[in-house]
Amino acid sequence: MTQRLSDPKIQAFLAAKEVAVLATIRADGAPLLTPMWFLPESESLAMVSIAASAKVRNLRRDGRVAVVAEAGTRGDIRGVALEGRATILPDGQERRGLVERLLGKYDPHLERRWGSRAMPPDRVLFRIVPSVVRSWGLA
Repeated sequence: MTQRLSDPKIQAFLAAKEVAVLATIRADGAPLLTPMWFLPESESLAMVSIAASAKVRNLRRDGRVAVVAEAGTRGDIRGVALEGRATILPDGQERRGLVERLLGKYDPHLERRWGSRAMPPDRVLFRIVPSVVRSWGLA
């Protein structure tokens, strides 16, 4: 059964996670899996990547993606998986707000990686809006 990303249990689980795995589609149809920092929102996820990366080239060609975040061990596996479409956000107030929230979530690591609080010009921020959301083991 499809769920909603805004479900409080799903939001709480995602808020506590540092990394999710993003799947994009290569030109030959094969999946490309990449661990990513992410920002959960009530109806979407936001991620930042280097504009010239393979995953961003894949997104520009075909915006279909899947994302999974999981935790646990044998007998106690919890997680969230979604399928949806990614859209690269243009510069503007909305993108700057998301960047500030990402900087807050990954403080001080993201700022150190970038060398400042400004998103470098060789990065893109993209939003994933899910069409399918599933969770398991969430209390």
